Amino acid sequence: MTESTSVQKKRAGFKIRVEPRLEEPAAWYPLAVSLGAIVVALILGGILISFAGGDPLKSYQHIAKASFGDTGVLSDTIVKATPILLAALACSVAFRMKLWNIGAEGQFIMGAFGASAVVLAPLLAEDTPRWLFLTVMVLAAMAAGAIWGFIPGYLKAKFNVNEIISTLMMNYIAIAWINFWIFGVWSEGGFQMSPKFPNNAWLPRLLEYAKEYPALRGLTTHAGLLLGIVAAIILWIIVYRSRWGYEIRLIGDNPQAAKYAGINITSNVIYVMMLSGALAGLGGMSEVSGVVHRLQTAPIAAGYGFTGIIVAWLAKLNPLVIIVVSVLFGALILAGREIQPSGVPKMIQGIILVSLIASDFLLRYRIRIVRADAEE
Repeated sequence: MTESTSVQKKRAGFKIRVEPRLEEPAAWYPLAVSLGAIVVALILGGILISFAGGDPLKSYQHIAKASFGDTGVLSDTIVKATPILLAALACSVAFRMKLWNIGAEGQFIMGAFGASAVVLAPLLAEDTPRWLFLTVMVLAAMAAGAIWGFIPGYLKAKFNVNEIISTLMMNYIAIAWINFWIFGVWSEGGFQMSPKFPNNAWLPRLLEYAKEYPALRGLTTHAGLLLGIVAAIILWIIVYRSRWGYEIRLIGDNPQAAKYAGINITSNVIYVMMLSGALAGLGGMSEVSGVVHRLQTAPIAAGYGFTGIIVAWLAKLNPLVIIVVSVLFGALILAGREIQPSGVPKMIQGIILVSLIASDFLLRYRIRIVRADAEE
């Protein structure tokens, strides 16, 4: 009787089994996992805020109000989201091919330098039409970023140099490079900044049209947002609707299969890193021309490239989803100047990143609860 009871108890038990996913999950599943990671991060952030003596609900309400409370702060949020958007797009295309480009920050900085060089060298006269000035600045910024992406891309493709190390190191070189020009050649009266750009080198802002449309008064959103949205749409088409995009995804998912299919992996590594750098460089141009209006280290080297890594992962590398997620992180950055202690938004960003990394486990494995007797 005792033996029979023990067998019944054993068969009545359950076990948790972790299995690798052999099939792609449903299309909605990655988004659900990302949203779940955000919820978990907010809960953990709330617990830490409580331990610090704060009120989690009031803190989150204040973040929402400081970022979306009215059209003015919403405009400021979008301004903060614009460089993040372009940096995240840069990271997403490289990550899609399993190229871990940690150098978007340096490529962003070099893009700002390239755009500034058009004004400060100068390559164009001050009375050059605005459309021509901005077009040349965009091209120069993308070229500078692409060159900064080409270097680690070439080292990876030809010599298998670890791109994490090379791109990370080049961030420091980029900062040193622009400091040389800011503190020396282009310094304005010995100050740590360049002279201010002429107005025709500024990206158009909504407030410029306030005379015709009074509702736009005080809104600082600039045309960099349009550049970011257009770049996201084009990148989505490239990744999901073009032959090159198919090659990028295939190389990322199965390099051996791509090799047997006759795809040139070496050239694709270089081209993708250059595209990644060009997008980050465009972000640098949007910030220096749309917000700062001069070359200055602190506002340019503000960590947008590193934030872009978090945004790209949170959006599961989808260019269109990156647009929305960038606004969320722009809100967190903007709220940082309103929340005390000011480190709370950055803490939340860090927790979200950790939660995202942990949630990736659910995309690669599935967890099943099975009866113990099912394994016998």
